[in-house]
Amino acid sequence: MQDSPGRDTRIALGLALTLRHDGHGSVADDLADPAGLTAWVTDHPGLVPDGEGFTADAAALAAVRDVRAAARALFARAVRPGEPSPADAARLLPVPEAVRRLNEAAAITPTVPVLAWTGTAAPVVRAAPAEGARTDLAAALGQAVIGFLAGPDRQRLRACHAPRCVRYFLKEHPRQQWCKPSCGNRARVARHQERHRRTA
Repeated sequence: MQDSPGRDTRIALGLALTLRHDGHGSVADDLADPAGLTAWVTDHPGLVPDGEGFTADAAALAAVRDVRAAARALFARAVRPGEPSPADAARLLPVPEAVRRLNEAAAITPTVPVLAWTGTAAPVVRAAPAEGARTDLAAALGQAVIGFLAGPDRQRLRACHAPRCVRYFLKEHPRQQWCKPSCGNRARVARHQERHRRTA
């Protein structure tokens, strides 16, 4: 079993997973409108200061969707030589463009390193907004995605290839192939049906 994913990893994966299978053969987008983004931020406390009072507008939605597109393009690169999520395969940003967009979003809010060292725990360094800087949601997400991609959890990133799944996940053990057991069941059923079609 692997260590628990860090904050950046949880945020980056959470953002990527706002695109998901809708249960009817299509892809659902949890960030389809400002209300969806508002709900997503509310469900992820601590993402930005005063997140519980956050209300998205069209500009915030566009900026966050831009960060998500860049993140998913770079996730697709990170899982190579494996295939990207089927939701991304036909519409990936070129890697240089994804890197540029991610870096630009992350730079909106300047940050400084902040040391935390309590009790007998090891010292931890985290990025915090520079004094007087207002935290921008797209910047916070961009910084988290960069932290994830530059960190050790990136090596465990995989795309789920069960039928109809469009998720990325962290591989927890060597034999794990799918993001969740239900995806594994769907993949086994699909293989079984394919074998029977070929022999019929």
